[in-house]
Amino acid sequence: MANINEGRAFTEEQEALVVKSWNVMKKNAGELGLKFFLRIFEIAPSAQKLFSFLRDSNVPLEQNQKLKPHAMSVFVMTCESAVQLRKAGKVTVRESTLKKLGAVHFKYGVVNEHFEVTKFALLETIKEAVPELWSPEMKSAWSEAYDQLVAAIKSEMKPSS
Repeated sequence: MANINEGRAFTEEQEALVVKSWNVMKKNAGELGLKFFLRIFEIAPSAQKLFSFLRDSNVPLEQNQKLKPHAMSVFVMTCESAVQLRKAGKVTVRESTLKKLGAVHFKYGVVNEHFEVTKFALLETIKEAVPELWSPEMKSAWSEAYDQLVAAIKSEMKPSS
């Protein structure tokens, strides 16, 4: 497991907010994942070029057969990582997965602005998914969890060996 951000505490309160919202969102992970990615592309249409399965596609995004499963897996991994953060004291994505994520993000030229757009899209997607639970504290909890996941990915952003 990658051991980045050990010093940054993810509090019990933050964990409770993330877990509570994820438990509500989990059953709609496919739809929410797609909304999350559609929001990213709405904010930054050029981000579509980062995905090989979208580059040559003439199909509307929401009908692309590869986008929904990809979007769902990213959304679920992000949320599951957030849920485990306090218990593990660090980002818990398998190290092989983290290395692969780092290498892929490096290879496709992902930069800080992409991570910022993605963070905004994630927070907006969660806010829309659980409006009755949304609060400044919940936004802060998800922001911290996302920031720690991104720091772990960035620590592995180098050419694959």
